[in-house]
Amino acid sequence: MSKKKNFPLRIDPELYNDLRKWADDEFRSVNAQIEVIIKKALKENNRLNSQKK
Repeated sequence: MSKKKNFPLRIDPELYNDLRKWADDEFRSVNAQIEVIIKKALKENNRLNSQKK
């Protein structure tokens, strides 16, 4: 299993609530939902590490 990088994230409470609702709808944690969103954005902008494509 690969190690994950921990870092603090400051986020507007309303934005967090929107993310939490979206994550709940897709049966994910907020953290997993953020990862999905970031990976999609990286892939769409050809910035995703070639090993993870």
